Amino acid sequence: MSDLRDIQLSLPMQLLQAREAAMAHFRPMLRKHGLTEQQWRVIRVLANEPTLEVSELVARSLLLAPSLSRILSHLEAEGLVARSAHAGDQRRSLLTLTAAGQKKFRAVGPDSEALYEDIEARFGRKKLATLYQLLAELNEAIELAEETE
Repeated sequence: MSDLRDIQLSLPMQLLQAREAAMAHFRPMLRKHGLTEQQWRVIRVLANEPTLEVSELVARSLLLAPSLSRILSHLEAEGLVARSAHAGDQRRSLLTLTAAGQKKFRAVGPDSEALYEDIEARFGRKKLATLYQLLAELNEAIELAEETE
């Protein structure tokens, strides 16, 4: 018999379950706008940081480079993202939202916020704020532990 904790007390399993519950709430809205969750993540990051290098976008979007490459190809083909060469280093690319990408962001944003409001109404604004704070603290504690190993 294993000395492992019950699967319901497994932090990775609980986080995955919470992620799936949240994304099940958002996916239909994203589909309505013709986006995947990863595409929306890229658009959201670029909406907040108007020009980013690919490596910065990888870090901020929490996507793996090969996945991001495919997503960017699609978003460029759709005219939502533009790529340009870095002035100081032609090997580096800079990414920006196009006017169409900004329009898409403005179209999806209100629907996204409505879903957040629904989650707040169901879960509670204060509890959601506490959850965000606790998750930030958990991330910080884990990152700090990894740095000291």
